[in-house]
Amino acid sequence: MAVFSRLVLRRVAAVRNFCAQSTDVDRQTVASALSSALPVENSKAKGRNVQWVFLGCPGVGKGTYAARLSKLLGVPHIATGDLVRHELSTHGPLSSQLAEIVNQGKLISDETVINLLSKRLEEAQAKGETGFILDGFPRTVRQAEILEGVTDIDLVINLKLREEAIIAKCIGRRTCSECGGNYNVACIDIKGEEDNSRMYMPPLLPPPQCQSKLITRSDDTEEVVKERLRVYNELSIPVEEFYRLRGKLLEFELPGGIPESWSKLLRALNLDDHEDKRTAAA
Repeated sequence: MAVFSRLVLRRVAAVRNFCAQSTDVDRQTVASALSSALPVENSKAKGRNVQWVFLGCPGVGKGTYAARLSKLLGVPHIATGDLVRHELSTHGPLSSQLAEIVNQGKLISDETVINLLSKRLEEAQAKGETGFILDGFPRTVRQAEILEGVTDIDLVINLKLREEAIIAKCIGRRTCSECGGNYNVACIDIKGEEDNSRMYMPPLLPPPQCQSKLITRSDDTEEVVKERLRVYNELSIPVEEFYRLRGKLLEFELPGGIPESWSKLLRALNLDDHEDKRTAAA
C-alpha cells in the first residue's frame, strides 16, 4: 500500500489547484492518492473493522463518542481536530497560520486537512491498523465526494444537540496543563419547552490535584463558538444531505450527558458494551 503523504508531496501543485478550482482532474488526482492510503480491503476482511464517519457541529461531543466506539470496536479514531492541535503544539512553520484560522473559528483549507490526514494515515499503515472512525472529515461536500470516490463508508453518524447546550459545553471546557485531562465546569440544566424535555448535563470536574492547573482553549469563547456554529451550518449541513441521499446517515439526538446518551447510542447502532455493563454492576 503506497504511502499517501509521499504521493501528496509529489502532487502538491495539483492539490492546490483542486482546493482553489475543484476541477474533475484535480479531484481524480487527490482521490487516487487517498485511495492508495485507505485500507479498504483489509477493513472488510474483519467483521468489526468498520469504516464510519462522525458528523456534528463543533462541541457536540463527536470526539468523546467516536473514541468510545473506537475502543469498543478496535479500530482507530482519526480526529482532524486532534491532528490540528498536535500540529499547533509543534510550533512548526504551519502552526502560526493554523492558530490564526482556529482562533477566528474558521474552517481549515482542504489542502491543509488532507496533508495532516496523510501523516496520520502513514502512521496507521506502519501500525498495521485497519478500519477507521473519522471525526472532523469530511466537513464539506467536496471532501465527502473525494472520500466517497475512493472508499465505501459504511455509516455516517450525525450527532445533534441543542445549540444553547453546545455553547455552554464549549465555554465550560477545561484541560489540565500538567496531565492533559479534559474536564468541563459547565452545569447544563435546560428546562423543556413544548416537545423538548428537560436536559441535564452535570459538570465533569477535575480531581483536586488538577484544579489549580486548569486552562481554557483560546477559541472557547462565546463569540468564536457562535462563529464556528455559523460556519458549520453554512458548509457542513450539505454534507448531511449528501449522505442522507445515499442512505448512510444515522441522525442521533443526544438526550443528555454521557451516562444517558451512550447506552441509547449503542442501541441505535445495535451494539453492546459488555465492559460498560460490568463496570456498572461492580
